[in-house]
Amino acid sequence: MADQISDPIRKCSIILKNAKSDTEKFAALFMVTKLIKGKDCNEAGKRLLFDAIGLDFVRRLLTSKDVPDASAYQSVALSILSCFCEDEQLATHKDMLESIPVFLGIVSTCDDDEYDDNLIVINEAYHCLQSIAAHEKGRLALKEQGVIKKMAEVYTQQSFQIDEALTLIVTLVSHFGPASWDEDPKLFHALMQRVSLDFETDHAERKFELADMISVLLFTCRKEQISRTAEGEIWPECLYKGVSDILKSKIGKAQRDPTLKLTANILEILGIEWTLHDSENPKKFFLLLLQLAAIEVRMQMDNKSFNQVMAQADLVTACFIILELSMNYMSTDQLDLDQKDKQQVYTGLKGAFSAVLSVFTKLSNDTKKDKLQPKEKAFACAMVRVLSAWLSQETSALKGQVFKLLPFIFKLANESFYASRDHRIKAKTEPTAEQAPADVLRVTLPAMCHLVVEEESRKVFLKEKQEQVLYDCFLFHWTIAHYKKPPIPRAERLKRMNEPDPEMTPFQLEEMKDSRTAIISLCNIFMNITVLEPKLVEESTVFGQLLRFIFENLPELKDTPDNLVMHGHLAVLGLLLLKQQSSKIKKNDFSICRYIQTTIRFLWDAYNIDESNDPQELVVSLAYKEYWFEIMELWFLGMQTMSGIIRQIPWISEFCIESGWAEGIIQTLRKVKIGTLPPNVKLAYEDFLSQLVDANTSVAAVLKKADALKVCRNHRMMELGKKLFGD
Repeated sequence: MADQISDPIRKCSIILKNAKSDTEKFAALFMVTKLIKGKDCNEAGKRLLFDAIGLDFVRRLLTSKDVPDASAYQSVALSILSCFCEDEQLATHKDMLESIPVFLGIVSTCDDDEYDDNLIVINEAYHCLQSIAAHEKGRLALKEQGVIKKMAEVYTQQSFQIDEALTLIVTLVSHFGPASWDEDPKLFHALMQRVSLDFETDHAERKFELADMISVLLFTCRKEQISRTAEGEIWPECLYKGVSDILKSKIGKAQRDPTLKLTANILEILGIEWTLHDSENPKKFFLLLLQLAAIEVRMQMDNKSFNQVMAQADLVTACFIILELSMNYMSTDQLDLDQKDKQQVYTGLKGAFSAVLSVFTKLSNDTKKDKLQPKEKAFACAMVRVLSAWLSQETSALKGQVFKLLPFIFKLANESFYASRDHRIKAKTEPTAEQAPADVLRVTLPAMCHLVVEEESRKVFLKEKQEQVLYDCFLFHWTIAHYKKPPIPRAERLKRMNEPDPEMTPFQLEEMKDSRTAIISLCNIFMNITVLEPKLVEESTVFGQLLRFIFENLPELKDTPDNLVMHGHLAVLGLLLLKQQSSKIKKNDFSICRYIQTTIRFLWDAYNIDESNDPQELVVSLAYKEYWFEIMELWFLGMQTMSGIIRQIPWISEFCIESGWAEGIIQTLRKVKIGTLPPNVKLAYEDFLSQLVDANTSVAAVLKKADALKVCRNHRMMELGKKLFGD
């Protein structure tokens, strides 16, 4: 039987227990090595010997300093412990875990002279630490004892036996993730500096072992914090040199795979700009990396089943990250690509996405698609992500294939959104160290803006009732973008009345920024549907709820520069919905009044002459100027829609008069020099004022009093002139 204990072990354990002094026990240990063969040492036997020797005795051997040749005693003690560490019950024994500081003390002084001739002592101390780290209870004890920090210090400060320190760090951070690291990023940057320099300068096989380890460090770090504090550090450049040296060389799969995985982890923290380090030819490495990732995707996915691709899921996902970030960057037109470059990129990407679509199509037709394991589902979502990045570029290639897959794409994206949202809500009341599930729906939004414009894909969108999911998504992101501090308990209100609001953390600010961007994308999707499916929107409960939400919440939005673009999108979306659902609007609804006043303010503040260098020139106001590229078309659409609403709901014209906006337009245009008013701005104002005159009999007198005659003559506003003054 496996738990039977051999006679030699029983005899040795009796001798050890009967030893009357440390000297006798020490002598008995040498008898153990002579009497016991390896085959006798099963788990039960080891535990019996462990109890017989006793941890107190071993600890005395470890820590004895006042004896000749103390290192010899330490060596014996560590040999004993490293042998017993192979057994989980002994490796996680209370006495063993309490010895962790001793092991740390040995490995942290491995550069001292006393250890120059005793590699075994240090190796066995590391062996004990690694054996303890192999088990959950041991990992927790190591983390609590600050082993990650201690090993990081060993690696950065010493030159001897440091690979073992790095291996131990990687073992622990792989398990604990971002929680492994302190709030202060200094130690992480110092560790990355040392390991990245080693990676850059080592040209042996160790270079690729380091690539794997650096990947783990970057994958498990506090990404937002490291991204924010990496500027000025040297390690990004060391990584660039190391990675570019590899990818520009003749390499095989064993070298290419870890390098591509490392590159994906670097890009997720440092951004695609990291690839542009070469000042002489910044696009060269960017294009090389993009092509390598596209080729790898095609090689791994062409004519393969989903299960076959899953065997290389980590590698393929890394390539997806490279492709997604590269495509997003190219869409900003910051990279100077000539026609040849563009053609090569397009050809490479088309080949890669043909392969992705082939695998995704097979999965969508497979009965297992609704019973995917967590890793399989994560990879399926990774495919949705990268396909969305491709579609968001408005490319017509492969769209036909994508349209057929939309129900499955929506299903995966929606499930990921609700899982992510529910995790966040739960974490508010039950804090957890678990990482939130990835929200794939968030990254599909730019692609959906284009998909709802095309009739075929819009039909699928509406058939799947995707607008309801997007409304839930809208409400979720609003809670983040329009952050409100938690309510103060009644008992503490008086005491905290004069306290300043707590400052937002960088992470909160980044989240708010991302949610504002998400809301802008959602507004664009809803606008496209409102314009293209007017009948549906007129009768839709979801769009009715959306309009009501905008009425009630837009006036509450903080008037800050960061919110301006989002404010404009919400205001104009509200106008489009109001126009479609005008039959349901009641004049005495106070929320509509506040919404209209807020929207008038957005449209009114866009242009003025007060901030112009020339007192006779109409200019975009300074507050809008920085964002004008994003809201210019929105402003014209808002003016046009406001004109249409006044035609349908005449009583809204009262707000335009009472606010002073109509009169203000005339007073401003009266000062504008003849011939300098941009034609599109002139048309927007003239159409709006003309609709106002038709809708409300009191408008004409207000405009005439403000000298509308001069404005009509100066800027040749013929239509408005006829309405006010006749032929």
